[in-house]
Amino acid sequence: MPKTAKRNAFYAQSGGVTAVINASACGVIETARKHRDRIGKVYAGRNGIIGALTEDLIDTGKESKADIAALRHTPSGAFGSCRYKLKGLDQNRAEYERLIEVFAAHDIGYFFYNGGGDSADTCLKISQLGRNLGYPIQAIHVPKTVDNDLPITDNCPGFGSVAKYIATSTREASFDVASMAKTSTKVFVLEVMGRHAGWIAAAGGLASSDDTPLPVLILFPEVTFDRAKFLARVDAMVAKHGFCSIVVSEGVRGPDGKFLSDQGLRDAFGHAQLGGVAPVIANLVKAELGHKFHWAVADYLQRAARHLASKTDVEQAYAVGKAAVEMALKGRNSVMPAITRTSDSPYRWKITEAPLAKVANREKMMPRSFITRDGFGITPKCRAYLEPLIRGEDYPPFRNGLPRYVTLKNVGVKRKLSTTFNV
Repeated sequence: MPKTAKRNAFYAQSGGVTAVINASACGVIETARKHRDRIGKVYAGRNGIIGALTEDLIDTGKESKADIAALRHTPSGAFGSCRYKLKGLDQNRAEYERLIEVFAAHDIGYFFYNGGGDSADTCLKISQLGRNLGYPIQAIHVPKTVDNDLPITDNCPGFGSVAKYIATSTREASFDVASMAKTSTKVFVLEVMGRHAGWIAAAGGLASSDDTPLPVLILFPEVTFDRAKFLARVDAMVAKHGFCSIVVSEGVRGPDGKFLSDQGLRDAFGHAQLGGVAPVIANLVKAELGHKFHWAVADYLQRAARHLASKTDVEQAYAVGKAAVEMALKGRNSVMPAITRTSDSPYRWKITEAPLAKVANREKMMPRSFITRDGFGITPKCRAYLEPLIRGEDYPPFRNGLPRYVTLKNVGVKRKLSTTFNV
């Protein structure tokens, strides 16, 4: 088939959504619409890859130009996401063959999958199967993850806004605790996301700066939790400052290698279902040191806070969506638009290309050089990395005091296959 043949495109969102994933969707759709000579319709999967497996497609062409543009400032996943991991080709080839069957029925030649590491793996497998079956499809992974753990790319769209939210929340909560510490709460514990990598927890370290010094202690997944050392540090902070704030990653492990918050449950990807480490830490402080505490879990709030999104993050999220389409139009396949930092000060970045074979099933952890020697804080090197990612404000429009977000019509596409597929 000639490279210039007009084909349809498929876009889907995967895994946990972010404050800016829709900005990537906006980048994909707006860019595709500018190339109608090469790209026909842009379909979206309803609830991610499940929409492709069940042939439940959305025609984004039914959405107005204004509504697609509004995706740039709307949080969460406009087309629905899912936690559904496709097995390996050798384990369940039928799933991948079903995807190709649906793509062929709707003349889909471009596959844009917006997600994290598991999504990169799915994208890679689809490109491989397409070649094996002789079906021409270009699979481009659009990076997204609040965990910031994808390799090659300097940072991941979605992370900058979470980092801004956590840094801001830690600073504000610390001011609150400071005002009450004399006769009430002396320790505040904030639990943040981060299964294996402590990037989000590290952002809490930005709350304290030279012009606003605050006693903030961080618990990273990369540093084994030392009970005695931790308690001594908390007690010393309270003795010196009268209070302290603790930012703890959900992925913190004890000396036995087990998550402190592991309740024995598993999510759809087979990962330990975490959450609840904040009360574990807070109760330990109370039991051993006697300090009154409060704790909170940032949970969905940290990844949904579009009202406090980083301008850098929004721009990068849109840029990777735009670049994904441009790479596909250049004939690229099995690649991911990556963010490459070219300068710290002034902060500059550009989009480069990363092969999916070097992205799929790999995690980027916090470098030890980013964590202070005592294991409870961030180094100047880490601060220099993080600060540009949270810079700038990109407020959504407000109406009657509340942010105004768009809800798409999400008109379904008529099914063409007689067979169904259960997930």
